Amino acid sequence: MPSTRILAALLGIFISSMMAGLNNRVGSLGLVDVQGALSLSADDGSWLNTVYVSGELLITPFATWFAITFSMRRFHLLMVICCTLIAIALPLANNLPLLIALRFIQGIFSGALIPLLMMMALKTLPLHIRLHGLALYAMTATFSPNIALWLTGQWSDGFNDWRLLYWQVIPLCLLAIGLVNWGLPKEGIKTARFKEGNWPGMFFGIIGMCLITIGLTQGVRLEWLNSSLISSSLLLGCVLFGLYLATEWFHPTPFINLRLLGRRNLGVGSIIFTGLLIVLMSGTTLPILFLGAIQDYRIAQSAPLGLIIALPQLILGSLVALLLYKKWVDARYVLAVGLACIAIACFLAAQLNGDWHRDQFITAQIFQAIGQPMAVVPMLFLMTSIVAPHEGPYFSGIINTLRVFGTLAGGAIVGQLFVERGHFHSEMLLNQASLNNSALDSLAPSALAGIIAQQSTVLSIADLYLIFGAAACVLIPLVLIMTHVPAPNLQPDVSTSSKG
Repeated sequence: MPSTRILAALLGIFISSMMAGLNNRVGSLGLVDVQGALSLSADDGSWLNTVYVSGELLITPFATWFAITFSMRRFHLLMVICCTLIAIALPLANNLPLLIALRFIQGIFSGALIPLLMMMALKTLPLHIRLHGLALYAMTATFSPNIALWLTGQWSDGFNDWRLLYWQVIPLCLLAIGLVNWGLPKEGIKTARFKEGNWPGMFFGIIGMCLITIGLTQGVRLEWLNSSLISSSLLLGCVLFGLYLATEWFHPTPFINLRLLGRRNLGVGSIIFTGLLIVLMSGTTLPILFLGAIQDYRIAQSAPLGLIIALPQLILGSLVALLLYKKWVDARYVLAVGLACIAIACFLAAQLNGDWHRDQFITAQIFQAIGQPMAVVPMLFLMTSIVAPHEGPYFSGIINTLRVFGTLAGGAIVGQLFVERGHFHSEMLLNQASLNNSALDSLAPSALAGIIAQQSTVLSIADLYLIFGAAACVLIPLVLIMTHVPAPNLQPDVSTSSKG
């Protein structure tokens, strides 16, 4: 059993990981208030999200390598202290270039923290409690994105102070610093590792990932290949990222070991995990989009829908972990049931119409709250169970890179499908209206345009729910071809216990 100090350090790393997730999500949800307070246009403000995610993505494959090289304690404390200082400074920035630069740097420091949670859980937790550590990591995908809705509403509407969108992380940072500083032992810097690093590959990877992020986050706004910025960013980004992956494949000491993906549960699991992250966008992104566009809801008014998913995660993750410890339970079927619950939630919400308000989404959100931990925790178990202890840092780099890419892709897919389906339904409704002369005669052009815009939005979001529900169903057969992993032994290892 890990010592009290190690468990305290793990708690500190978990808190900092939650902070990193909130840094991203709350900053994105509250962007409208930041734009209003600083008199920024929507186009200018959109770059605040782009640069943050760019910073988060570019550090993700390399964070565990630096944690091993500098020591977990030293690297983690440096990242969190820098996050704290930037959080203090962000609301004080008085011009857009400075704000963008600070947000980019904060993305780098925050993005390094979540991979450390997976690495720490695999390194320090014995098998009989490791699943509970994975449940903590799962909360970065199930808890923090949903609780961020409520927090954003509190800072923007409750306290009516946009600066709290950035300052909110300071108490969490200070708590994480104290726990990790006390819990982890001091270690020296492994300077010999600097000679082993794949530095050319890192150069290609950093630039490539930044360019891909620009393409995915700005693509909808700039109409994708109609923009030379987007087309060149995606083309050059993919080429450079491909070069990075090639150098990692052949390098004797890579930052992430791509050969791990040759194992069935890791290769197939990576596809499922990325698809799952995209499907999870249906939990809060689509209800917020609908209620904001159709009912003029503020974030604070939509926040209860996020709480319905977020609060149960405090116990459901560990309950799923306990279930997976049962010898008669097959994790693949638990994962399949979780995906089925998410699909049901999507199909229920796809019945929406223009009269729906917040309460009509409650049943779908309950299915999301049940399905998300049942999908994410077994997914992590099936993948990590075939990873040796010394491979943990490599796996953490891979899974967290997929996590950021999946979230990026999900946002781009939602945005583009919403635009495409909106255009389609607008044309169909206009054609139907043109065939009904009495409707055209009785309505002013502006009133007719408003009705068509509203109905096309409703139909577009319903289509998105159907697409995500179908995607969840498609993932289920992939789950069933993964290799069965028996439940781990719930009893602590005797030799480990005797040493303690």
